[in-house]
Amino acid sequence: MITVAIVEDDGDIRESLALLINGTPGFSCINAYGDCETALDGIVEDPPDVVLMDVGLPGMSGIEGIRLLKERLDEINLLVLTVHDESKLVFDALCAGACGYLLKDTPPAKLLEAIRETYEGGAPMSTQIARMVVGSFRINPHTALTQRETEVLEQLCKGKSYKMIADTLFISEETVRRHIKHIYRKLQVGSKSEAVAKALKEKLVFAL
Repeated sequence: MITVAIVEDDGDIRESLALLINGTPGFSCINAYGDCETALDGIVEDPPDVVLMDVGLPGMSGIEGIRLLKERLDEINLLVLTVHDESKLVFDALCAGACGYLLKDTPPAKLLEAIRETYEGGAPMSTQIARMVVGSFRINPHTALTQRETEVLEQLCKGKSYKMIADTLFISEETVRRHIKHIYRKLQVGSKSEAVAKALKEKLVFAL
């Protein structure tokens, strides 16, 4: 059972998301919050497997909420679900610790798939977000990453799970995990979201 908490200020959307999650076998919405201030204490007290977080919230922004939750719960999986597709917000959310970034027009089946991917270690993004993020940068020739590690990092930036990366590059999941460990060490980061954020900031990848 994948447990989910929702942070969304629109009551109708919050209720619809909870109904979708609770109505799907293998998923459970354990809490839903209308603002980050309430969510911070509740999520720390009763952590879910995945948090669905809006960024345009009243009071504390979702990005600040992501940053504070990561400080308190380093292993928490935070998936942005928002209407905002500005590149700065995407970058800021990933830098704060979000695992992925989805737009609210994501179909319900794709949203559930993204929640599962996040739970399994992926970094899902809406197609237009992934294209914008990865397509905006060039490979940095000075990076210490090998060609294969760069390919793995590009796939990670596109929101692929470990299994999807393995299938795309025709390697085993264990090999993907080994490459990602090397990437984390070389980039001096401790999570996939930090790796993606650093890849964007330092222009380590681009869409081939």
